Parts: sequence; C-alpha cells; structure tokens
Amino acid sequence: MNILIKNVLLDGAKTDIFIENGTILEVSPACARSADKIIDGHGKAALPSLTNGHTHAAMTLFRGFADDMPLKAWLEEKIWVLEAKLTADDVYWGARLACLEMIKNGITVFNDMYWHWEATARAVRDAKIRGFISAVFIDMFDNGKGREQIAHNRELYDLSKSYEPYVTFTFGPHAIYTVSRESLEWMRDFSAENDILIHMHLAETKSESVFSQNTYGLSPTAFLDSLGILSERYTGCHGCMLEKSDLELLARHGARLVHVPVSNLKLAVERIFPHSLVQDAGIPYCFGTDGCASNNHLDILETMKFASLLAKFCSSDPTMLPARQTFDMATQTAADIFRLGRWSIEVGASPDIILVDLKRPEFIPNFDIYSDMVYATNGSAVNTVICMGEVIMEDRIIPGEEEIMARAAEAAHDLVKR
Repeated sequence: MNILIKNVLLDGAKTDIFIENGTILEVSPACARSADKIIDGHGKAALPSLTNGHTHAAMTLFRGFADDMPLKAWLEEKIWVLEAKLTADDVYWGARLACLEMIKNGITVFNDMYWHWEATARAVRDAKIRGFISAVFIDMFDNGKGREQIAHNRELYDLSKSYEPYVTFTFGPHAIYTVSRESLEWMRDFSAENDILIHMHLAETKSESVFSQNTYGLSPTAFLDSLGILSERYTGCHGCMLEKSDLELLARHGARLVHVPVSNLKLAVERIFPHSLVQDAGIPYCFGTDGCASNNHLDILETMKFASLLAKFCSSDPTMLPARQTFDMATQTAADIFRLGRWSIEVGASPDIILVDLKRPEFIPNFDIYSDMVYATNGSAVNTVICMGEVIMEDRIIPGEEEIMARAAEAAHDLVKR
C-alpha cells in the first residue's frame, strides 16, 4: 500500500512524506507521486511512533479494581485471585482493549508478559500493531513445573511463526524469586541458540534483593550474571534497587533496561530507578507503563514526563533527561532495544508514524515540539497512526473500537463475579 502524507510539519517545515509498504521513499516539500491513500497533514506534526517497553496488556480488565493497597495484600488478596480465574477469551479482550488504548496514545510497539500467550498474540495480530510477547514463566522451584514450562515455551516459539510480522516471541521469566536456576539456564541456552530476547522483572523491590542475598549470597543482577543470563538479548524491567556494581555488570554484557516510574510510584516500592547511575554506566533504556492494575492507563507520554521530572528531582539537576533525549529514548532507543532499525522519518527508514494534532491549547505557541510532547500534552493529542505501512487510526477513529470496549467491560465484570 502507498500512503502520501501532505503538508505535515516535520522538523519545523511543511513536508510531504511518501510511504510504500511501510518504507519511506520520499520526504520533500512537494511530492508529485500518486498514492493509494492520501492524508491531509495540515495542522499536524509527523513523528515516529512510541514504544511501551513493559506491559501486562490484559490487565486492562483490572483497571480501578484494587487501588491504594499495600503491594503484598494487593497481589495476594486481589490480583492473583482474579488471575487464577482468567480464560483465554478474557485475555483476548483485555489485550484488545490494551492495543486499542495504546494505538490511541501513539504506541505501535509493546513488550508484554502475561498468561494465555496465544490470546494476546491474536489480539496483537487483529489490532495490526507490533507485540513482543512472552508467556509468564514461573516454576516456583518445582522441577516438574519447570519441565512443563519449558515444553510450553518451546511450543509457543514454534507457534509464534504463524503470527509474524505482528508478533515476536520472547522469553518472560517472571523474576529470580519465582523461577529456578535450572529453568533460567535452559532459557539462557535456548535464547542464545535461537536469538530470542528475554524480558524479566529485575531489582524491583527490597524483598527481591533480600531473597537473592539470603538464597544465593548475591544481588539479583549478580546472580543472573553468575548464570550467564545477561547479554544484549536481556531486558530488565523496573530496576529500582540497582546499585552501581549491578549496573557495571549489566553494561559489561550489553544488557538493556526499562524504566517504569508511574507504576513504581503508585505501588510505593521505596526507591526509584537510579537514572544518574544508569546514565553514567551507559546502559540503554526505554520506558514502560506496566499493567493497568498498577498504573491504570497506557499513556507512555505521561510516563515519559514522570521519568524526566524524577530524573531532575532526584539529582537536583534540571538539565537531566531533557525533553528531546526523553523522546528519543521512547522512539529510537526503544527501536534499538527491540531491533526495529532506524526509527526516524527519513528516506529509506521504516518507522511507524504518528500524526499529532497541533490545534490544541497545549501546543500553543509550539516553540519546541519535543518539549510540548514530553511536558505539555498526553496521548489524546495523537490523531493518526500508521503501522507497518497501514493506517490503523485516522482522526482518532479505530474500526471496531466500540465492540472492543464493550466486550472487554463485559469480560472484566464477569471475571469479578466468578
């Protein structure tokens, strides 16, 4: 499919952008090519789409169900109780709702870990966005359960081929306190043999660090290093308890991180992501929302603002994590982490593209689009979304959105009643 975006603002200038099968072939003041689809970009800015680096997509079903609770009680008395009742159909509609919400917020790429892998994969395919999808791998140090999980993940890896190009299979070991050494070693080897990314909670809470020290005599990061898990394929999420020595290990092996500030603040995990130390170590990281049970919505622009403000506040340095750097981390750095290539609007690149409505109060006077995107606006400013060369939202309309919301609401209320 050919798409021509006319008269859109790009780097401060009125521009035409011609896209063929997802690849940008021309960026010029006046493109004369014919196209299957012409989009009027007047009053809009073109930007590369955003990535959500850590989600539990179907937890949209739990939005607002159990707020303002201590973490342990929240998990054991509310979340795990409902998750035990989840069906594949529940997860499908919860994930469809998540995809809908993310598209509305300019997100076309997300990195997910949740139950009922294929239900999420179907939701991603039907939404026509990009999902890096892992099943939750938990064996609770039970050898039998570990063998079951290994067999299940082998099957999912083979199955994932049928969901390409929308879905990429990844490994999702939950955390060091829920996954055995033996299972982690198997994932290390299978990941290396098949070049599979690993998505894992890392150093999120004090209790995780205490468990690791008591069990292995090492920090969570050092334990993973002792197993040979850390590599350029490894992405650790949260990282609130990371110390300088941990970051040196991560940097040495080329590992990546995801900063999840809103969820960590809401759940009061005692410490926040150590931006200054991570920056000093030179570790690439992007941003994640977490699931809607612990964040309540999937707006990565809000997350970016929190990340930037926290970096400034915690360092007493207002120059830390400036707007342009923050935006680039949510786009190009994330694309590097998830191996998506050049994520910029230039000839020869194949980024997903969003058009942002500049005719909104928060964009006036629009001195700096990156400042406005990070500090002033939110996902509702996104007007049009193009993913893999297909227009999946135009004028904030997504085909079938009313049914998705109705079915997800029905699934959520039914789940609570079971």
